[in-house]
Amino acid sequence: MSRSAFRLSFVPLFWFLFLGHFVWSQLDYKFYDSTCPNLTKIVRFSVWSAITNDTRMAASLLRLHFHDCIVDGCEGSVLLDDTSTIKGEKNASPNQNSARGFEVIDAIKANVEKACPSTVSCADILTLAVREAVFLAGGPFWAVPLGRRDGLTASQAAANRDVPSPFEPLKNLTAKFTSKGLDIKDVVVLSGAHTIGFAQCFTFKQRLFNFDGSGNPDPTLDASLRSNLQSVCPNQDDSNTNLAPLDPVSSTKFDNVYYKNLLNNSGLLQSDQALMGDNTTAALVNIYSKFPLLFAKEFGASMVKLSTVGVLTGQDGQIRKNCRVVN
Repeated sequence: MSRSAFRLSFVPLFWFLFLGHFVWSQLDYKFYDSTCPNLTKIVRFSVWSAITNDTRMAASLLRLHFHDCIVDGCEGSVLLDDTSTIKGEKNASPNQNSARGFEVIDAIKANVEKACPSTVSCADILTLAVREAVFLAGGPFWAVPLGRRDGLTASQAAANRDVPSPFEPLKNLTAKFTSKGLDIKDVVVLSGAHTIGFAQCFTFKQRLFNFDGSGNPDPTLDASLRSNLQSVCPNQDDSNTNLAPLDPVSSTKFDNVYYKNLLNNSGLLQSDQALMGDNTTAALVNIYSKFPLLFAKEFGASMVKLSTVGVLTGQDGQIRKNCRVVN
């Protein structure tokens, strides 16, 4: 029996048992091997150029991918500009004046279109770009199944609703992950992405001066870190957009120091430090703080899981020629 016939003979069974597995099976690690053989090289060089120019870009691309996938799946909706008929995600609260990397994806798409016109989706380009960005920042490398297609619309309302907020309790954050087929382990593993990148002061400033309306700082925040942050983010509105590293120890290196910071009460965001307030998540934090190779392996696995949320395949969606607009 041929490989394709063997696969097809099992499709009906898996279709009824688990529809998601069927969609997953539509993605293929060799999807573009014949139609765009230089795809990985093109993406890698473009991401390397972007990170060389701006070390924050690795974290920005990682965040962009997460914000795409957590809202209606990994179908490139976050990349769409607003139109008369689409009120997109770029101006939703979690993205406005903070989502970055759109021009990097545009540049990659332009290079890919020259090599392989109308072949590779923006959703796949973003997924590949993030893998390269993490690897170039010193993190793990994982195999990416490809074959996503681009969505035809976007939703500002869905982005406002679905993207986790740094102010939310762990219970709410976990619910947002589980609603997309992810689990509590994925919450802890993917939060480790905060080992690189920066946050604007307004996302954590209440921890420095007026925690929970108490008029005092967050008592769980390390005093030395708090003092440093108060100098970066003074208690005035014009400091709201100042930046502080999510991991002050190694802000541009993808490692497991994020978890060590949490054990020392040095998580920047309230939503990060909240992982220490639950027995299950705290135990995982402890494990990943001690075993960097385990974290690296499981981060890659969770990223593959994230990148298959709500994907469009086959004849669904389209291959956009320009990531910012529907064809």
